[in-house]
Amino acid sequence: MKNRDMTTATSGIQPGQGDTAGINWPLLALAVGAFGIGTTEFAPMGLLPVIAEGVNVSIPTAGLLVSAYALGVMIGAPVMTLTFSRFGKRTALMLLMGIFTIGNLLSALSPDYWTLLAARLVTSLNHGAFFGLGSIVAASVVPKEKQASAVATMFMGLTIANIGGVPAATWIGQQIGWRMAFAGTAGLGLLAIAALWLALPKGEAGTMPDVTRELRVLTRPAVLLAMATTVMGAGAMFTLYTYVAPALTELTGASESFVTLALVLIGVGFTIGNGLGGWLADWSLDGATRIFLAALALVMLALPFLLSSHVGAAIGLLVWGAAAFAIVPPVQMRVMQAASEAPGLASSINVGAFNLGNALGAAVGGAVISLGLGYAAVPVAGGLLAAAGLGLVWLGRARPKLQACEA
Repeated sequence: MKNRDMTTATSGIQPGQGDTAGINWPLLALAVGAFGIGTTEFAPMGLLPVIAEGVNVSIPTAGLLVSAYALGVMIGAPVMTLTFSRFGKRTALMLLMGIFTIGNLLSALSPDYWTLLAARLVTSLNHGAFFGLGSIVAASVVPKEKQASAVATMFMGLTIANIGGVPAATWIGQQIGWRMAFAGTAGLGLLAIAALWLALPKGEAGTMPDVTRELRVLTRPAVLLAMATTVMGAGAMFTLYTYVAPALTELTGASESFVTLALVLIGVGFTIGNGLGGWLADWSLDGATRIFLAALALVMLALPFLLSSHVGAAIGLLVWGAAAFAIVPPVQMRVMQAASEAPGLASSINVGAFNLGNALGAAVGGAVISLGLGYAAVPVAGGLLAAAGLGLVWLGRARPKLQACEA
């Protein structure tokens, strides 16, 4: 089954539907939802001290709110995708953003740490399914040769959140209170629901998935290799991203204002890389994945030297951000193609794989620091994970050739 036929059949939406005045409104609506999700995912990292004080816990304990969100994404991705597949895609996406909105409102109203932790788990349940089902819809509203770019357009909302949404939520949390930051993010959920309702055609009704068949598709070696590549790429990114602020302080001698500037530059890099990754993935999924994993490995190996100066750090982190996020569109499309009979479930679980990679990267970076190797070794460790991902792509390409030789 061709990829274009697969995405159209599973979404019930025809390429070009909703495309008026040169603007693809369905893609824009999906990007609005992604912007809200990106804001709620990353904003707590900048608000941990404020939140910790507000609910009377230590900063490390407050940090578990981030871990709880990642855990909820991994668990919620397959469960919510299978649960909401019975609905049409527009209805499913709106319901998922409803969960997002309720979760953020519960966070704003949480009287103590444990209810806030539970609220963050509720909020995270929509994440994987939204991006998984959203990827199917995004790929279905454009011609086949532009599907990777369409997926990248949806994820653009996530990258732009790091430039605008997260700093805005952090400022609101610091000036007015962290509860207002969550309440404002809930408002983004309502905006996304309205955008999805207006921009997406009703489409076909959903069907109950054959769970056994879809899970069997996910056990294919090609699918598992593609998802493992996702884990390595995300792990490489978060090995450094988790500890970028202390690394800048230690290696660059950066002030708080420079750290803020560096985070903005990383967000700009994410946005550039996301667009570049989608554009190159339209040419070749494997080619784009290999190029950007290699670029990510090389720039991370160079970062210990670049971080020794402010100019070098600014340039290095911008390029690193671009390489790190450029892998997202091709690895997402690779999984969808490898699991063409279960693209919604596969792409949702692949978003969970990103979060598994986030946890892996944070653990690797933390282990490097705990072993006393210093912050300069952190990007090197991330570069090795990127190189491992590159090895998995090569293995995926070599495997069919080896099987053909054996036959």
